[in-house]
Amino acid sequence: MRFDRNKLAADSSFAFLGSGEPGGKAAGLAFLQESLGGRFPGGSFRGLPVDIPRMTVLLTGAFEEFIAGNRLRLEELSELSDEQIARHFQKADLPVFLVGDLLALVSQARGPLAVRSSSLLEDALYEPFAGVYSTKMVPNNQPDAEGRFRKLVEAIKLVYASTWFRRSRDYCRATGHALEQERMGVIIQELVGHRFHDRFYPSVSGVARSYNYYPLGACRREDGVAHLALGLGKTIVDGGLSWFCCPAYPRTPPPYNSLRDLAKNTQTRYWAVNLGQPAEYDPTKENEYLVHGDLAEAEAEGSLGALCSTWDPASDRLVMGLSGEGPRILDFSPLLQGGVAPLPELIVELLALAGERAQGEVEIEFALALDPQGNRPARFGFLQVRPMAVRRRAASLEGIPPERILVHSEQVVGGGGIAGIRHVVYVKPGTFAAAATATIAGELAGVNARLGGTPYVLIGFGRWGSADPWLGIPVIWSQISGARAIVEGTLPQMSPEPSQGSHFFHNLSGLGIPYFTVSDPRGIAWSQLERMPAVEDLTYVRHVESPAELRVLVDGSTGQGVIAR
Repeated sequence: MRFDRNKLAADSSFAFLGSGEPGGKAAGLAFLQESLGGRFPGGSFRGLPVDIPRMTVLLTGAFEEFIAGNRLRLEELSELSDEQIARHFQKADLPVFLVGDLLALVSQARGPLAVRSSSLLEDALYEPFAGVYSTKMVPNNQPDAEGRFRKLVEAIKLVYASTWFRRSRDYCRATGHALEQERMGVIIQELVGHRFHDRFYPSVSGVARSYNYYPLGACRREDGVAHLALGLGKTIVDGGLSWFCCPAYPRTPPPYNSLRDLAKNTQTRYWAVNLGQPAEYDPTKENEYLVHGDLAEAEAEGSLGALCSTWDPASDRLVMGLSGEGPRILDFSPLLQGGVAPLPELIVELLALAGERAQGEVEIEFALALDPQGNRPARFGFLQVRPMAVRRRAASLEGIPPERILVHSEQVVGGGGIAGIRHVVYVKPGTFAAAATATIAGELAGVNARLGGTPYVLIGFGRWGSADPWLGIPVIWSQISGARAIVEGTLPQMSPEPSQGSHFFHNLSGLGIPYFTVSDPRGIAWSQLERMPAVEDLTYVRHVESPAELRVLVDGSTGQGVIAR
């Protein structure tokens, strides 16, 4: 429906401002709105309220008017840093027609808001732009409407500015798009969650996929996978530690050899919106109003009881819930096994619904608000749906002499074959250090730039693209844009479980770049790589050229793959 400042209290989940298109994210949610109401009569599932959080969408025409009215030109700003671009946009004026409606919006909306990008290019099937543009959370708790309005406008301008940031330009270049043709819509959406002292966050944020690249036990690929985290979903989409499960078989035990390994590989920190003392003012920062908390703080705030288990050292076992003084393990067992809320069953239903509407595999994002004390109502918010590009093409792996295989894995995302690669860029296992991952990312960026678009195989350790440098190498797409196959190896000091919920992973799978997860050290023929002539040999990274052409072969139906000379 069109935005009506006199009807903001209506039950409609959607309102649109301006002219043009809603963009990918908003269109996906609008596409599902009617089906969601039909599948869950009364707006609930087994007593749990389910909805799409109320949102106002600034259509792409507002962005065009903003750019034209302020005479902003990409060719003039592209040599500036992202911060400088953001400051140019902050000095610009929003179109006049938006001002009154946005002021009316914040006059009645008093809870925290998420200001998200919704561009024309986002959530395309084979060229996704997940996480490329900015999202900003605002507390929206200033005592006066004028103050809330200013913070909302700053967030909108940051999302607009991110259209021209370096990562956006590099990603467009790598995917063959002209950034000049991009148009940005903006979603202003209420946050799902509760206030816990001076912080606001959901009990659970989640990303679920209808297709699981790394199934365990009795689970099949078609049974899907869900990643769950305490607090805002930034933990998951940035590639941080989260809990993963098969929603069809939520009791399947995780693949850890001991409770010590389990504790090492589960979430210990969470993201929240800061409702307390304002942070240092900086409208160019995406995280300006976000704060980090740990499990001790979450327990003190009263948000942990329905989500965790306790490690009992005396018996060396997990006890569901907050029990005794042992370490808290965020395994979500009260939800997945204890029946606190029908979360696994709801995820299965939503994936099926979204898959029917999209006529293919899908990825969804959601948030669940719980109050362990029972004083506030529970709520499940459906936040986003995007298509998945699952490639099931099969390439024959038969008849390849073992001595010609550089990489072998039973866990590969992708399908089919790639030929014509001669270069390999790899992180040297002998010098790798988790504390140096940011420096390693810099070395990789330099090699990638000097290769100038020449395709190569990339080999490293931990989760590629994780924002947490202790879980992997925190590269962004522009730093490895020439990679045509990526290998995630493990070392004793860097061996997290594979992550499927991050924006980085979604974009790689959408672009058709095979992603090899190699947990067996014998899966990478390091001796062959060391014998290849070096083009560059840096502190942490080595670039070699293979005397023979390399082939990447992946059986998309089984997940097996090789990279061979």
